[in-house]
Amino acid sequence: MLQIEDVHARYGHVHALRGVSLSVREGETVTLIGANGAGKSTLMTSILGAPRISSGRIRFQGASLQGLGVHEISRRGIAISPEGRRVFPRMTVTENLLMGATFADPATRGTDMQRMFDMFPILSERSQQLAGTLSGGEQQMLAIARALMSHPRLLLMDEPSLGLAPIYIRKVFEIIEMLNRDHGMTILLVEQNANQALRVAHRAYVLQQGSIVMSGTGRELLQSPEVRAAYLEGGKSHNDPAVAAVA
Repeated sequence: MLQIEDVHARYGHVHALRGVSLSVREGETVTLIGANGAGKSTLMTSILGAPRISSGRIRFQGASLQGLGVHEISRRGIAISPEGRRVFPRMTVTENLLMGATFADPATRGTDMQRMFDMFPILSERSQQLAGTLSGGEQQMLAIARALMSHPRLLLMDEPSLGLAPIYIRKVFEIIEMLNRDHGMTILLVEQNANQALRVAHRAYVLQQGSIVMSGTGRELLQSPEVRAAYLEGGKSHNDPAVAAVA
């Protein structure tokens, strides 16, 4: 479904992505793990065209995404639940969800809204509450639901557990598993919580200093001594200071 081939991206003099190649097949959950500054979020936003890659190819369902704007890419069936949630704080929960339905069929919005309320009951309870007054975990539920309102074929999830209390971290990963298992959602997940991310992934990649250094099934990487030492047991050998300011 998604093919990224030899992608390079730069921020000024900083070479943030260095020949990255990965793929996501339909129906998979694919996880990308790495340290702060490894380039994970840069890769995620590059799929949506911002920043534009300096070389390489990004293809979705066989068609190139190069040169397309964010809105055009979204119309093709890619949605993102962004890092930091980025809900519209002065809009209600319902209004935020409607923003996610911009490219969806207007005739289905009522049904889609109810589907989100069924999937995320807390949002039904908070439907008329301003999004900025929700807890961090509730805002994350809203960010995911807002992305789903567009009926995406590919859901990008950028650090969905970041800054959440443990109870909401568990809930987020339960939702990821449910979306893939019960709804067949194809997911590309960027996540620092490597232990949880690898447990829900069919396949996974390790990004270090802008380059893919390891790949395999989620179980293989979960059991890898190198991954365990660097990401699961408190190791710090994976820090990427060269790109820490931009990823």
